[in-house]
Amino acid sequence: MAADVKTPQQIVDALDARGYQADGLTPVGVRPRLGEYLAQLWDRRHFIWMDARHRVATQNSRNRLGSAWLILKPMLDAAMYFVIFALVLKVTRGMENFAGFIIIGVLMFRSTMQAISHGPGQLNSGKAMIRAFSFPRAALPISSEIRESLQMVYTVTIMVVMIMVVPNHEQPELTWLLVPVIFIFQFFLNLGISLVMARIGFFFPDMTQFMSFVGRFLMYGSGVIFPIDRFLTNPIASALIAVNPIYHMLVLYRAVLMDGTVPAAEHWMILGAWSVGLTVFGFIFFWRGEATYGNEQ
Repeated sequence: MAADVKTPQQIVDALDARGYQADGLTPVGVRPRLGEYLAQLWDRRHFIWMDARHRVATQNSRNRLGSAWLILKPMLDAAMYFVIFALVLKVTRGMENFAGFIIIGVLMFRSTMQAISHGPGQLNSGKAMIRAFSFPRAALPISSEIRESLQMVYTVTIMVVMIMVVPNHEQPELTWLLVPVIFIFQFFLNLGISLVMARIGFFFPDMTQFMSFVGRFLMYGSGVIFPIDRFLTNPIASALIAVNPIYHMLVLYRAVLMDGTVPAAEHWMILGAWSVGLTVFGFIFFWRGEATYGNEQ
């Protein structure tokens, strides 16, 4: 029986020998080589980009205000936290501009939280497309993160306006030009998280529920709504915070927007290492499961 089993290449060669044009045929359920996989993604770059743009434009199409929610939602989120913490509770945490601190933290954390909480469900939500078409499945998490980044352009704009409007009224400085650099680091950090979570979530759908708790833990453990480094005395907890890329990402955003300073090199290096390393690891980790994503779970 083993002698009757043919490899995909042997089948293609046999078809060619009979006069069939089989050059364009590719085997189903077989993981391509990494180089071929990257080439396939590049060939579909226009589809990935158009899919991301289309979803951004139509995600609120059923709402009466439509795309206006891309601006209204981050604005309302920022206003809510400002009212609760700055006006009602009058929390300052010993900081001159706690309102700006919390607005930056909440709005910039949202994008990474999306990758953490929604990443595990990306392949399961795209099952219909996976079964109907042959394409590199990494296109789904990549398109999702491009879509989130397009939405984040509105969020960053609202964030900048809000910290200028609310007291202490931050003023534009040259360091604000570094925001796009931090934004790029955040994009690749989110992409790496999304790729890892997409493969894990495909095999363990319950991971979607579990990651919502992880997201809350990271929110409190990354200094999103209070300067966590000021309250840590445990050396183990301090060490964990020191390697947390989300913490360093928020430190970078706040330093360039609120302090008008270029952050220390360690923050750039740690965030950059996580962004590059997690993207590379996540892509290879995702690619290794490519042949299984069309299987029934």
